[in-house]
Amino acid sequence: VTGNVMARKGRKSMVRIGLIQMRCEKGAITENLAAMAGYLDQAAARNVDIVGFPEMNITGYADPTRDPAVKLRLDGPEVAQLLQLSQRFPGTILSGFIENNPKGKPFITHTAVRQGQLLGIYRKITIEDEEVAWFSPGEETPIFQHDDLTFGIAICADIGNEAVFAACQRQGAQMVFELAAPGLYGDQATRNWQTGYEWWAGECQDHLARYARTYGLWIAVATQAGRTSDEDFPGGGYLFAPDGRRLYATPDWSPGAVYLAVDLQTGQVQVL
Repeated sequence: VTGNVMARKGRKSMVRIGLIQMRCEKGAITENLAAMAGYLDQAAARNVDIVGFPEMNITGYADPTRDPAVKLRLDGPEVAQLLQLSQRFPGTILSGFIENNPKGKPFITHTAVRQGQLLGIYRKITIEDEEVAWFSPGEETPIFQHDDLTFGIAICADIGNEAVFAACQRQGAQMVFELAAPGLYGDQATRNWQTGYEWWAGECQDHLARYARTYGLWIAVATQAGRTSDEDFPGGGYLFAPDGRRLYATPDWSPGAVYLAVDLQTGQVQVL
């Protein structure tokens, strides 16, 4: 499941996407799956094609050395629940968790699922800083298919790894979903949410606008948001056009969702 999912069928001109700015409590798998269900009901009511959830949205951004229960198997009951949940939504769901690795440290994994089927997975390639002690890097950059739309997935720190976006474009991707959980530094009690939100917005602008322009890609961003037990996340839902313009940005750091109709030919974007 780590390779290309399907051969390209063509070039899709209109796509409806959901970008979920979700609070994902660490280790609260049942709670996080329930929150997903609510967002998917919203997306289904808007005929959304693809819903992008943030990095590790099912397990939360947890330390697997402290909480081994967050290490999920692709054939385990939690992923089975995800597949069952996907049967209520006609489109494709992009959802992340900590994946058990029997050969070493776990992976940071994102799945593409549709109508009860696991279409494929991407394991985060760019493992840096404190993540090196906890996680193994993936080795492949697959592309995925939703009807006529070919797309790729990047996860959080991949934002600084241009090769991930180049590999997606080289394989025919029209769009890349950057699905993230960048933790904020500093004391939670004195958190300046505006500063954190602006920092991540700036990172996305600096890197993703350039990649979009260089590789002719649409790039969509969904980010963990809000306060968890011991860490805060800045939120941020963004859409960049192939000319590098940022066509949409969520107004602040609050948990929530945006659903967009994107005309890939004309560049017109409508909030649904």
